[in-house]
Order: sequence, then structure tokens, then C-alpha cells
Amino acid sequence: MGEVEAEPVGLDEGALLAGVIAAHQLVKDAGLPKVGLSERSWKDWEAGVLPSPVYQDLLCRLFATHPVSLGFAHDYSPQDSDPLWSGTAVGATLPAGQALARGTSPDDGAEVAETKRRDAVKLAGLAFAGPAAAAQILEAAAAEVMEFTQQAEATSLGSGTLDHLDLAVTEFNHAYSLKPPKAVFDAVLDYRRKVDRFLKDDHTHRQERDLRAFAGWLSELLAWLAHDLGNARTGLAFATDAFIQGRQAGHGQLCAWAMDAAASINLYEQRPAKAREAALKGLSEAPAGHPLTMRLHAQAARAAAADAEGFTTAFQTAEDAYRLLPPRSPRRFGMDVAPLADYALTSYPATSFIWLGQAEQARQHAEHAFATYEAAPAASWSPSREAIARIDLALAHAQLGDPDDAVALGHQALASARVVDSVRSRAGDLTTFLTRRYPRQAAVEGLRERLAAAVDAARPALTAATPSGA
Repeated sequence: MGEVEAEPVGLDEGALLAGVIAAHQLVKDAGLPKVGLSERSWKDWEAGVLPSPVYQDLLCRLFATHPVSLGFAHDYSPQDSDPLWSGTAVGATLPAGQALARGTSPDDGAEVAETKRRDAVKLAGLAFAGPAAAAQILEAAAAEVMEFTQQAEATSLGSGTLDHLDLAVTEFNHAYSLKPPKAVFDAVLDYRRKVDRFLKDDHTHRQERDLRAFAGWLSELLAWLAHDLGNARTGLAFATDAFIQGRQAGHGQLCAWAMDAAASINLYEQRPAKAREAALKGLSEAPAGHPLTMRLHAQAARAAAADAEGFTTAFQTAEDAYRLLPPRSPRRFGMDVAPLADYALTSYPATSFIWLGQAEQARQHAEHAFATYEAAPAASWSPSREAIARIDLALAHAQLGDPDDAVALGHQALASARVVDSVRSRAGDLTTFLTRRYPRQAAVEGLRERLAAAVDAARPALTAATPSGA
């Protein structure tokens, strides 16, 4: 064979020094005769110089192995008895006859020895058992792990940023039913953009989870606000974002609230199958025994009524879930969520029975819904939901042959402090039905004109409600 160029195999200076220290410590601990092992003699061994028998013995002790594995000797055991061939040991070279039979020169044993020596040297920094060497290695590791920890804690967030976001999300939720939707939408969108910038800066893993939860809550609120402003596409986009952020944060309840919004938006867009799909997706994430679980069952039932299939069974499931709610309900940003379950149990079936043409059932549930809204605590009061309850009751009266009460209730609904798109949409259902059933009645025409004026007034806000990229 041709001459093989040796590879550089040396340890770095730190590991080399540790090896020498470990060897001297071993001599001391084992009570061996003192030797003059130095960095130079170690480097000679690295360079391929065969150490003296005393040093060979010391190095074998240091690495807890035999001379063959360090390249100090050859193993000429017969092939059948050589563990090398079973792959169970770091073996030696082939016997000369066998080597020639296989087209291998016995001189290749030198290469094997060189390889063993290189491997031993490369492992030296990890294999030393001497306490002095171990102490030096651990000292270096301590400094390095400190840097790892600093990197893990690296963050550009101010100390009060997360607390501020928590307060902001709470205030936005309280303002939702009390302030004009366009003003709230703009403020919430500004914060959602801020959180997006925070997510792109340095932060810890725990901070990222919190930031994604806040991002999700803001997007969930933006979904409802976009719906209120009449932009279903934007609303659904934010609902999807809220669900994804909740998944990233490991926040199942947030995911479920996001799908509650998506279910409502799809229903108003007359996509009952999509609404039911969203409700069921939310149920897969909603916590058991939570009012939101009952609400999502009611959403699924309302979607079934819009599709004229399976309402009774689906609503029975919602009623069963309602009966299982605990006596003390959880809170969402400081607000009791039990009224949301009460609304769903009364208002959703009222709407459903109207779609199913069961006017008397619709009237009864609409009256219950209206009473529920009037009895709600101030913190849970929702003018838009109350307006929809009036429209449901108006539609029930219209179906029962009482157009005068229907028109009066329609005017009351449009006089609400919060005539959002869902109110205008349901009022449109009412005027369409009244115009078809009672044509050429002045009172009906007056209600229709009032609704048209409300729609025209809402158009500027609706146009401005679509953020770029949504």
C-alpha cells in the first residue's frame, strides 16, 4: 500500500492540560511510581511516537483499556476467536495469513493502530476520571451554561408589558358592548399590531405563550367587532387567527371562544354547515362544565335549524349541558359568563323556531330571552342582543298575524344604543317578511325606511373596518 498521511489528532490546549493533570492525579491516587509525563510527551504520543512501557501502562490505566485499543500492540488472535468479527469489541488487526487471503496487507495494522490512537485522544477530554481534571472541566461547563441561561432569559419586553396587556384586554372586553364598535375596533387592532411586534422581538418561551394568548384574545374580540361592523370576511379571518394563536399558546378555552365567534358569523352569512362545523370544532376544545360548552351546543342547534335538520336533538343536548353547569360560573376578564349561556338557551331557540316556522314556540322563547336580557347585571348588559330579542319577538308576532306589534317592536330594536350589523340583518328579515305578508301598509313602509337609513349611516364604518392584509 502507499503511505497514508497522518491526520492531525491533537487535543486543544485545555483538554491536553486536563489529560496531563489527570495522569498525574492517577499516579498519586493509585500509589504508582512517579513519572515525568508532560505536555510535550503527550504531544509526542499524539504525533505517533510509541511511549515507553511505563507510559503505555499509565495511559492504559488512564483510559481504562488495553494496549491494543490504544494502538500500542497488535492482536493476532485467530479470526474465529476474535471478537472483532462479531462486532462486540474494538478489535485488533487481521492475522497476516488471513489478511493476505482477503487482499489486505498486514501493514494495515499500523493504520488500525493509528485510528485507535486518534479515537482515544479525541475521547480524552471526556474519559478522565481524575477529580482535578473533572473540576476544571466542570468549571468551564459552569461558565458555558451560564451563557445558555442568559440566552434563554433574553427578552426585550419591559417588566410590566404583560400586565399592561392583561389590563388592556380586560378593558376592551368591558368596552365591547358600551362603546361604538368602530372606535373599539381601531383601538383593539392597534394593540393586536403591538403584540405582533412583541412576538417578533426577543422573548422567553413562557413570554411567547402569554403573548400568543393575548394575541388570540385580541383577535377573538376583533372577530366580533368586524362582524358588528358588517365585514364577515375580516371577522372570520380574525376568528381563525384567534384559534391558531390559542393552539400555539396551549389555550383550549380561547380556541373554543374563537369558534363561537366563527359559528355566529357563518350563520349570519347563511352558511349553516360552516357554522355547525365551527361549533363542533369549538366543542372539541371547550372545557367540560363550562357555560361556553352549552353555548356551543346551542350554536350547533341553531345551525341545524337554519339547515332544517336535527334541531330538536341538537337543542336537547344544549339543554342537558345547561342543566349540568356548576352553581358558580367562571369569569372571563372579570365578567360572569353565565348570562351568555342564559342568552343562548333562550335567544337561539327563538331564532331557530322562527326559521322553522313555529311561531308560538318562537314567541315564548323570544319573551324569555327578552326577560333574560332585562334581568342581566349591568356588567353583562348587551344592547345589541336585547335588540335582536325584540326582532325575534316581532317576527313571531308577524307570523301569528299581528303586524302592528311587530312594527312597534321593530322600531324599538332600531332605537337601540348599539345597532350593529347583526341587528340590521335581522331587522331586514323582519321588514322583508312584513312587506311580503302585509303589502302597502304605511307602518311597514315606515319601518323599512328607518332600516334603510340605519344601513346608509353604517356604510362608512363598514368600509373602514377592513385592515390591510385581513
